[in-house]
Amino acid sequence: MADVAIVGAGRSAFSRRCGMSIQELCFEAFREAMTGLKITSKDIDASIFCSAPEYDNQRTPSGLISEYLGLTPKPTFSVENVCTSSTTGLRVGWSLIKSGLHNIVAVIGFQKMSLLNSRQVAALMCREGDIMWESPFGINMAPCLAMFARSHMEKYGTTEEQMAKVRVKNARYGSLNPKATYQKKVSLDEVLNSAIVASPLKKLDCCANTDGSSCLILARGDLARKITDIPIWIAGLGAATAPVSMTEKGSVTSFASAVEAARQAYDMAGAGPEDIDVAELHDGFTIAEIISCEDLRFAPPGEGGRLIDEKQTYLGGKIPVNTDGGLLANGNPIGATGGSQVTAIVRQLRGQAGETQVNGAKLGLVHNIGGAGVYCNVTILKR
Repeated sequence: MADVAIVGAGRSAFSRRCGMSIQELCFEAFREAMTGLKITSKDIDASIFCSAPEYDNQRTPSGLISEYLGLTPKPTFSVENVCTSSTTGLRVGWSLIKSGLHNIVAVIGFQKMSLLNSRQVAALMCREGDIMWESPFGINMAPCLAMFARSHMEKYGTTEEQMAKVRVKNARYGSLNPKATYQKKVSLDEVLNSAIVASPLKKLDCCANTDGSSCLILARGDLARKITDIPIWIAGLGAATAPVSMTEKGSVTSFASAVEAARQAYDMAGAGPEDIDVAELHDGFTIAEIISCEDLRFAPPGEGGRLIDEKQTYLGGKIPVNTDGGLLANGNPIGATGGSQVTAIVRQLRGQAGETQVNGAKLGLVHNIGGAGVYCNVTILKR
């Protein structure tokens, strides 16, 4: 079975209000992903569009965007898995190529969240929980993650200051990312003194809803080397699903889906956490980055806070994490988020990350979560 490589990767700028149609938004990422490749849109023999449809006014947007990008009459598919939609699309695209059905596949993630106001978005977020037993009582993402944070603090002694340090780090790297929604450094005091959203989480512990798009061009191995000079190989894929209901999750100090997805990805790649040079972690909330460092075995359980205290997740540290600013700086345009994370790692492995480059990076990891730890995809890429 042929290897599969990412030959092109791109993303739009993320913003609170993009001021363009979803077709134009997707074109921004597609154009960047195709730049420098020795193919045209006519050589792409399948496309996968990834978004959460409840944010779209356009019914069946995949067909409309496919037309706009010049991908018709080749087949197109839609994938929805909330915030893991575009890494799920990557998994589907890999499978289509591995099966022999297709040779070159475009995976395009997008979301225009500004079509809805904050109250409408909050109502949708509440429906991520069990709509009979949880949502009516105000359970949405922030309260769920606040329960994880409080549990982690009680069990391991994790502090609000450690969580705030995650935002400080990611804001620092976001200030160097011209496509991030927030390009401003913040101080520890600013994070700690921001308004409480769901104790112990404060406003600056949480990522923002944004508009954005991402695009990954996948190709069969023998073709990849003809399309680009620096193919990035998909070395490991892991995916898992955990219970939605808080009462069924078991642990609320770890994301069970991430632990299982990481195990699968490491096994497939023949690698371990000690081999990873750079990682993009799903930091929708500051506590999520700390917990995820433990789930991925970058630190033992309960010691994720120590990594940020010792700046081991900074450039030059043991395992640089979210060197593009993460979700906390970029924002979270649901369908585009995972693809954007993959794009950041592709740039690192190509040596194209500029001021945030991890020297000599050869193996990178993407950790992408949907819901309150419900879905998780872990992807390992190699140069």
